[in-house]
This record gives sequence, structure tokens and C-alpha cells, in this order.
Amino acid sequence: MTYVFIHGLGQTSSSWDKLIAHFPTDINIYRPCLSAIVEGKQLTYENLYNAFQNDCNRMEMPICLCGISLGAVLALHYALNNPQKVKSFILIAPQYKMPRFLLSIQNIIFRILPQTAFSSMGFSKSDMIALTTSMKKINFTSMLDKIASPSFIICGQKDRVNRNAARVLADTIPNTKLFFVENAGHEVNIDAPAILADLVKECWFNEGHGTIHSIENSIF
Repeated sequence: MTYVFIHGLGQTSSSWDKLIAHFPTDINIYRPCLSAIVEGKQLTYENLYNAFQNDCNRMEMPICLCGISLGAVLALHYALNNPQKVKSFILIAPQYKMPRFLLSIQNIIFRILPQTAFSSMGFSKSDMIALTTSMKKINFTSMLDKIASPSFIICGQKDRVNRNAARVLADTIPNTKLFFVENAGHEVNIDAPAILADLVKECWFNEGHGTIHSIENSIF
């Protein structure tokens, strides 16, 4: 079994380091670097997804997926297209229908920022603009109820932008559990890696310690 962790936009594969430090060393973990797997092609969402899908298809099946933000979109997309290949998946700070207005605002900000502001992100300024522009048409709404794999939706309690989408996904996808991580914002893997690791282990290995509350027990 391979456990695939997909980072978000503005993150790198090393953004999972503190979380993965809590996992056994004998499990097979793969962390793709999204800026590298496109292999010189223009960074559009279609090219990125196709490269990610090819990466996953080379692995022994089934696989488990855990993605945050952009990584969650890729994980959800792959699970929708390849249901027989995914044992289970975890979506953190997810979206299933891109908020076009917010993406437009984000693009305006990207255009204003200097190139140096993107140096730590793995993507160039032009890449970020091309990618977010190409994501505006993404809408998986009509396909969500077709998912059969066990799934887990996770969102930081302070992540106001994605909390509603997390609830909709949990209400729509069959066999899904929803969790909110207290005192965490959008980047749950950065804000609360130890707590998130405990939850991931609870989801995949039934090894959690009760430190996370499901939506029924969370206080907002």
C-alpha cells in the first residue's frame, strides 16, 4: 500500500515533514513535488492533473490519498476518475467547485507581487497565474454521490473559506466522516501537524487517540 500526500498551492512536498515524522518508518509514503511532475509543460490544471494521474497509475494499487487545498482537488479528481484504484482518501481544506471570484482576486494579487515572492513556492509567478486561471471551470458537484471509497474530510476550524465546502462534501459523498481541527487555519499540516497526524492515523489505521472531534462534537 502506498500513502500519497499531495501538498497545496504555495507549499512544497516538505510541508508534510512534521506530519510524517509521526508515522512509522516502514510504511510506503510518496510525496509528489507538483512543480516537478509537470516536466516542462505549461502549468495548467489539466497538465498538472494528467501528470499526477500518470504518477499514481505507476504505483501498486490500491493507494490511499491525502491532499490539502490544491492537493485535495487533485486527490478528489483522481478518486472520481479511478474509483477502483483508491482504497480511501483524505481531503484537507477542500473545494469541489472552484470559487471563481476568489480565484480572480488571487490572480490580481499574484500579478502585483514581485517574482521574488514566489521563490519559495516551487512555482513561478506566471505558473501560479496560469494554474489558478485554468482552475476556474472545475466543478465536481454532479459526480460526488458516485464515490464509493471511504473518505474523510478535514478542515481547520479557522478556515472560513473552506468550511462550508467541507460540510457539503461530507453531506454529499457517501461513507464520509467530517472533522474540524481546533485552532488551525487553512494550512492544517503546518498549523497542527501532530494533531493532523493523529487524525490521519485514526482514519487509515484506527490508531487515533481521541484528540480530534468530529463535526458533531466540534464547537464553532
